[in-house]
Amino acid sequence: MLLDIKQFGSAIKQIAEEKGISEQKIIETIDAAIASAYKKDYGKKGQIIRAKLDSQSGRILVWQVKYVVEGVDDEGYITGFVIKREDEAPFIKTSEDDETGDFKIKFNTEKHILLKEAQKINRELKPGDELTLPLEEKADFGRIAAQTAKQVIVQRLREAERESIADEYRKMVGTLVSGLVQRREGRAVYLDIGRTLGLLPFLEQSPLDNYSVGQRFRILILSVDETPKGPMVILSRSHPRLLEKLFELEVPEISAGSVLVKGVSREAGARSKIAVVSKESHVDPIGSLVGQKGIRVQTVINELSGEKIDIIEWSEDSSKFIANALSPAKVVDVKVLNQNKKHALVEVAEDQFSLAIGKRGQNVRLAAKLVGWKIDVRSPKEEMKAEEVEKTTEQLTTDDKQLVVK
Repeated sequence: MLLDIKQFGSAIKQIAEEKGISEQKIIETIDAAIASAYKKDYGKKGQIIRAKLDSQSGRILVWQVKYVVEGVDDEGYITGFVIKREDEAPFIKTSEDDETGDFKIKFNTEKHILLKEAQKINRELKPGDELTLPLEEKADFGRIAAQTAKQVIVQRLREAERESIADEYRKMVGTLVSGLVQRREGRAVYLDIGRTLGLLPFLEQSPLDNYSVGQRFRILILSVDETPKGPMVILSRSHPRLLEKLFELEVPEISAGSVLVKGVSREAGARSKIAVVSKESHVDPIGSLVGQKGIRVQTVINELSGEKIDIIEWSEDSSKFIANALSPAKVVDVKVLNQNKKHALVEVAEDQFSLAIGKRGQNVRLAAKLVGWKIDVRSPKEEMKAEEVEKTTEQLTTDDKQLVVK
């Protein structure tokens, strides 16, 4: 069997570029297809046939593989050292323990050869080794064999392409990509992100977005999950890291490293807080994110369909950071109730109280997530000792522990 190696090599290269998979993987796929076609027309049941393209001569070499075994018992089962292989099924277990239990395999003359017979061909062979026996080259294959080869090539190339795409996007987890809405299936949205479609689950969507077909969004690659249909790229429009990556695109100071993002808290579709700090004294971290006439932050807000964003200056001083995090409310005083438990009591003016709490406690909740502290808010009219605040907080449910109102 002889191929035009130049023409073959050119075709392989073209397929590799189109599919984004290695040339070696394509050659292995074709080798497997040729072996399958050969067995269909010229092989016997139980035979293990393999093929290999000789890249120098253009010939395809075909051979049969037999496993070397020590012996056979009276019932026809292999004795001695046995390797359990995928192509050895079915086998009979003698123990329920798959890891350490023994198992029996029927001797098959088409795939097994006794040690004494194998050593007549090669003295160095031992039980568990593979003996290769060259087969006669064939130039013609029947229609069914050719179809089988074609199916093997198509299926394996499809699998290789899917795995290549999955590997590419696994390296991109946590990064930002642009996607075009292709279709909706129930609450799920599928977006074209380049080499494949990504899935945007309902829980990763922003309530403000309108996912119409043809609409383009910037989305975060959240993960690459294995599904029955193959790897699936999972996307997100609600993850806090999306906000960080959007600012990274718009703010050169973040890309250059002169401004650092220290934390993000977000309730997608409603409000977000991002804490930043400058590594250089002459760089204003908040001003860098806001931009001239607010153009930078407005670009990010537009990308998030109008979601409100508070830009907070990070501080090593926990009290100062907590005060900043409650922006836009102005804080009168911050008292650390328990440094180990990260619990603080914040005092605000009467007219700032509702602003500090926010709608349904949203502002104080986001501030608490941003700084990683439990924050209680009170106005100057409230006279509560630290012990009373602790006792009151312990009586609250987990969901209400971010807020104490008298």
